[in-house]
Amino acid sequence: MNRSIRKVAVLGSGVMGSRIACHFANIGVEVLLLDMVPRDLPEDQKSNKAARNKLVNDALATALKSKPSPIYDLSFSNRISTGNFEDDMSKISEVDWIIEVVVERLDIKKIIFDQVEKHRKPGTLITSNTSGIPMHLMCEGRSEDFQKHFCGSHFFNPPRYLRLLEIIPGPKTDPAIIDFLMHYGDLFLGKETVLCKDTPAFIANRIGIYAIMSAMHTIEEMGLTVGEVDRMTGPIIGRAKSATFRTMDVVGLDTTVNVANNLYKGLENDEAREKFVLPGIVEEVHKRGWFGDKSKQGYFKKTKDTNGKTEILELDLKTYEYGERTRANFKALDAVKDEENLKARIKTLVNFDDKAGEFYRTTFYDTFKYVSFRIPEISDELYRIDQAVCAGFGWELGPYETWDLLGVKATVDKMEAMDLKPAAWVYEMLEAGNDSFYKIEKGIKHYYDIPSKSYKVIPGLDELIILENIRETNKVWGNAGASVFDIGDGVLCLEFHTKMNSMGAEVIEGIQTAISMAEKDYKGLVIGNEGPNFSAGANLAMLFMYAGDQDFDEINLMIAQFQNTMKRAKFSSIPVVAAPAGLALGGGCELSLHCDAIQAHAETYIGLVEVGVGLIPGGGGTKELALRAADSYVAGDPELNRLQEAFMNIATAKVATSAEEARGMNILRPTDGITMNRKRLISDAKKKVLELYEAGYTQPVERTDIKVQGVTGLALFEAGINGMLFGNYISEHDAKIARKVGYVMCGGDLTAPQEVSEQYLLDLEREAFLALTAEPKTLERIHSILFKGKPLRN
Repeated sequence: MNRSIRKVAVLGSGVMGSRIACHFANIGVEVLLLDMVPRDLPEDQKSNKAARNKLVNDALATALKSKPSPIYDLSFSNRISTGNFEDDMSKISEVDWIIEVVVERLDIKKIIFDQVEKHRKPGTLITSNTSGIPMHLMCEGRSEDFQKHFCGSHFFNPPRYLRLLEIIPGPKTDPAIIDFLMHYGDLFLGKETVLCKDTPAFIANRIGIYAIMSAMHTIEEMGLTVGEVDRMTGPIIGRAKSATFRTMDVVGLDTTVNVANNLYKGLENDEAREKFVLPGIVEEVHKRGWFGDKSKQGYFKKTKDTNGKTEILELDLKTYEYGERTRANFKALDAVKDEENLKARIKTLVNFDDKAGEFYRTTFYDTFKYVSFRIPEISDELYRIDQAVCAGFGWELGPYETWDLLGVKATVDKMEAMDLKPAAWVYEMLEAGNDSFYKIEKGIKHYYDIPSKSYKVIPGLDELIILENIRETNKVWGNAGASVFDIGDGVLCLEFHTKMNSMGAEVIEGIQTAISMAEKDYKGLVIGNEGPNFSAGANLAMLFMYAGDQDFDEINLMIAQFQNTMKRAKFSSIPVVAAPAGLALGGGCELSLHCDAIQAHAETYIGLVEVGVGLIPGGGGTKELALRAADSYVAGDPELNRLQEAFMNIATAKVATSAEEARGMNILRPTDGITMNRKRLISDAKKKVLELYEAGYTQPVERTDIKVQGVTGLALFEAGINGMLFGNYISEHDAKIARKVGYVMCGGDLTAPQEVSEQYLLDLEREAFLALTAEPKTLERIHSILFKGKPLRN
């Protein structure tokens, strides 16, 4: 059956339901969001539609106001219509997929399913967002068609941002339905779709909560502090920035405790069941009702000091009183403070002989043991455990990947010494001469399949380009800041690997070299990576040094080189496609603007932010937005609205909070693409390169017909700038920067509107940038960013 999803019904508008509805609206699907009629409505309100829909409308409004936003662009909320279970349940007969997201009580879910059975069209998908209620219990008493098309679809909160979608078949689910949802979740919703068995808490929460509870027992036994633990369990080991205790405060300690308690009750045969018993440092805090942010205090408490300044206090796990935050003073952490490579950090930390190393060994090895015993209980394939935990809990490396990194055999020996022996199949794997859970063959990742005692390709990855898998075999050029890979079919990929992928001399060399190589022997070039960020912008350290020495000739040369590199990307003889994801700021945005096409990940935060450091975009960004505004100019628009919008985006350092918002800002063009699943980004960008090449790509010609407004536009901008200045919304220095932006975008003080060239605007841009580097205020701002706000000393 050729199934498509045009309209979805979401039953339940709580925190999860409203945000799931928003995410479907993000991808262009029409959504019907339903909830209860409020109880005890006054008699005169019982027939009032607005009053009857108050619960659902209030929930949606709250979701749309929340930060971070669940929706790519506020206008997308028009795709969501609301209603209630009593008046509007019949409308589910018009939808393609019904998602139940009501409270986690089986009796209430069954009541909802009774209503669904009355109105649901046969063949319609029906799924539950349950986080733990067994599928077989929800299927009891349901029709054959219902059961055939029913399964679990467990989104993680917040649905827009957390990548995991667990798919859990029921006892009679048609395998074709599972295949469809696995594919749809991946391609359209951008999720890591993981097939789970119908076991307590499925995969991610089973392993993730175990890891948390195991760590809490270790923390209590070792007498570690909240501050020490959160320093050790965050980004330093590739985990979420909120680490352990801050995460529990954000999620709510009551939520974590409820899941742990339910797992203890439901896992009578789990060999590590006692780890789900609450340790004192959890039980006591829970008993006091200190659940975290929702109760205004948890393991952390926000308060004000005697001067009224906000400060964060930390809970003492021995006295349960709040005091100053503690620091982690361990030699292991000092040993890796300058190490950028995550894998190298983990190796050092786990093998270090101090208290931190002991903590890492105890918690890591215990988790390794636990996941080994979960096969085949929760999954037949070990890779699903890594996928679920990484996508659901924000780990960069899953348990099996980490075990591989540390060496399976060497780690098993150490685990035995700590009485943490893994499951028998691990020994069988090693005895058969297989010394890793994963291996790379011809650029494709394989996993160890336990029943066949052989390695198999991880499904779905064989069609994707994973740079990590070809790093050793397909690299054709590199320097300290960039690498070029042959990604097949005549296409190259340029990857940055500086800190935050900032753009300095090595990256500039990489761009120039990659384009030269592609022009000589290839069809085209992708510029992208698999890191958290495309590029956080230009490396300010060199600029700060030259500006401090007032070496303006060097600054001028540096800007000219950067502009010429951007031009090279735009006017090369081969198609160049940018593949931004995460932060694409300043120079990263300018590079994207100059490429033939952009293939952006949906979660791309892109914008020209140079005004924030006292400068204007100097790598062609000001020119490009002026050009695009001119191309969209509509005759009879005396307010020059598109030009003003472009000016304000630069002058306020506006950053798009999604690729869709970037399209509205004219950073992404209608022809540019958006990829929902981050894993597919490089592959999709490569397809875009080949599309351009096969369409008969012709080297672009520099534009000489850009219409600029001269003094007409300047007068408009000046009025706005003066209004902001006199209203004390901006400083004198801000006004000076804004005038420079306006001057470039209007083509200078030309007496009448006329057409100019790209190079003309670039020259104005470089002059303005250079002039601002001579401003003391600019130097102060750059210093503040580089040195974390420390005062500038002469």
